Amino acid sequence: MKMNYFVVGTNNMEAATKFYDALFEQEWLEKIAPTDRMTYWLGEDFAFALAIPFDEKSATNGNGTMLGFSVGSTEDVKRFYNKAIALGGTCEGEPNQRGPRYSAYVRDLDNNKLCFSD
Repeated sequence: MKMNYFVVGTNNMEAATKFYDALFEQEWLEKIAPTDRMTYWLGEDFAFALAIPFDEKSATNGNGTMLGFSVGSTEDVKRFYNKAIALGGTCEGEPNQRGPRYSAYVRDLDNNKLCFSD
């Protein structure tokens, strides 16, 4: 079994889409926005999506919930971390060796926690 997609909620689709467009700008992802409440970035074997909650209540982040992106190298971890911070994300752990992986942690504009690892 493998993970094939994940979705994070947003309360501001325009701002969140700009954040992820810029964060993913050097990646080979196809962006699709089939509705006003969903935007997808599709890779070869996965999908990442933003969604305005279906129940129309506010999007909230889960305490202990985190999304991990394997980005390739320590330099890529630093690049993604720095870009996310520059785009308005907040630090949850600067780039560093943690156990067997080099990783960094940020929160996006809706407070969703992201991890970038090598």
